[in-house]
Amino acid sequence: MNKNKSTEMKRSSKAENVLSQIYSKTKLGDLRKIAKVIKKDHELAMELWSTEEFLPRLLAILIMDKKLLSQEVLNKLDEGMQIHTFDERNNLMDWLMANQLTKDKKTIALLESWENSSSALQRRAFWYYQARLRWTGQTPPDNTPDLLSTLEANITQEKPEVQWAMNFTAGWIGVYDEKNRARCIQLGEKTGLYKDEMVSKGCTPNYLPEFIAIEVNKRNNN
Repeated sequence: MNKNKSTEMKRSSKAENVLSQIYSKTKLGDLRKIAKVIKKDHELAMELWSTEEFLPRLLAILIMDKKLLSQEVLNKLDEGMQIHTFDERNNLMDWLMANQLTKDKKTIALLESWENSSSALQRRAFWYYQARLRWTGQTPPDNTPDLLSTLEANITQEKPEVQWAMNFTAGWIGVYDEKNRARCIQLGEKTGLYKDEMVSKGCTPNYLPEFIAIEVNKRNNN
């Protein structure tokens, strides 16, 4: 047993050098700077991933080779994320989506196929991606009516991490798509999701009627 542990701990000097630059107070911006120097190094990324630690894993995501991210590899990464806390797990998947999965046609196709994945994190990524297409001002695909029907049917039964991303998608549909705005507000009123949530100063509430009103207002005043 111990023998395995010691062989497991043997890391390349490159990995040791990178790990020595990461502390508990290292910020995301610092990780981006380190990644900029490394550029792309999938082997090193996998070594950092094997530490099972949150910050090294965030860095690992930045230096992965997106061309090597098959469904099988992504399932393994997803499995690896399950050891983390709820928030860390979601952060890892969101970071993977934003920094890798949205950058290549092949991985975008995978993202788009995850609506009914057996993995909650993959379903979260599917919905978060749909929200992102809208809030980044890209012309969204013409799947809005289907998404809204699914949201109305399933949002209350979903796991919390997926529910948040679904709600976020409904929020941005409501902001940018005037003809569906009332429907999204109604969804929020009907489910009551996040209605009593405390929100930090300067942050937009997740409760759909408030979220949509505030974000629409921001855009009208610009």
